[in-house]
Amino acid sequence: MTLRHERRGPEAPDRLVIFLHGYGANAADLIGLADPLGPHLPGTAFLAPDAPEELPGMPGGFQWFPIPWLDGSSEEAAQAGMARAIEDLNAWLDEVIAAEGVPISNVALFGFSQGTMMALHVGPRRDPGLAGIVGFSGRLLSPETLADEVATRPPVLLVHGDADEVVPVQSLPQAAEALEGAGFDRVYAHIMKGTGHGIAPDGLSVALAFLRDIWSIESD
Repeated sequence: MTLRHERRGPEAPDRLVIFLHGYGANAADLIGLADPLGPHLPGTAFLAPDAPEELPGMPGGFQWFPIPWLDGSSEEAAQAGMARAIEDLNAWLDEVIAAEGVPISNVALFGFSQGTMMALHVGPRRDPGLAGIVGFSGRLLSPETLADEVATRPPVLLVHGDADEVVPVQSLPQAAEALEGAGFDRVYAHIMKGTGHGIAPDGLSVALAFLRDIWSIESD
């Protein structure tokens, strides 16, 4: 399926940042980050798709897949939903990357919460490899399968608030350990002090520095 998405940035970009929103949100939730990031990432376009499934009882809210401990769904439904979401996201990525005319090596995924789960699952299983993956406030799903299924090992930045009440901050070191165990040699981490389930200014600054570094963008 073709995912509806929002876009900001130049018409003929050199690079793409793809925002993947969290459970119950939509494309508009993260696309506004293009405003503070854009001036420091010249030639970069920002895209944010809606997740493929509308969330029942939450108008304008979408999910990548059901979450049993939040919505009472079964593990089978969650696994089936994630399988569909992976297929939909990969197809959409192929479509928009081709349409934008940007090489895969100049595309970064930037996820939040459930969007981070998608980014960390889909990104390393794509070949050719992405420029990098930024994951805020999420976790690595199916860490036990990563080493066998990984196709490429892009740089990864994990950011988490130490007061996160939705996804425990312990998810960050667990993800980092699994990534490093699967051969990723550029895994970076930042803890946002006193921050709950969100994106604080210091975390966004670290994410910007990471993106500028992977693309070798000189200082402003």
